[in-house]
Amino acid sequence: MDRLELKGSWNELKGKVKQAYGDLTDDDLRYEDGKDDELYGRLQQKTGKTRDDLISWLRSL
Repeated sequence: MDRLELKGSWNELKGKVKQAYGDLTDDDLRYEDGKDDELYGRLQQKTGKTRDDLISWLRSL
């Protein structure tokens, strides 16, 4: 996902991600401009998915 795609739909996606992975906290799902890689890293650690798998999964939501 590019930065604009992630930023524009993150609030909507965040709820779906929390439903799928209930152990994720608001801090895990915090999006900050320019820190996309940190967000992906946190999600990778919690979900065990690779970056590519994670991006594909987010796009499918």
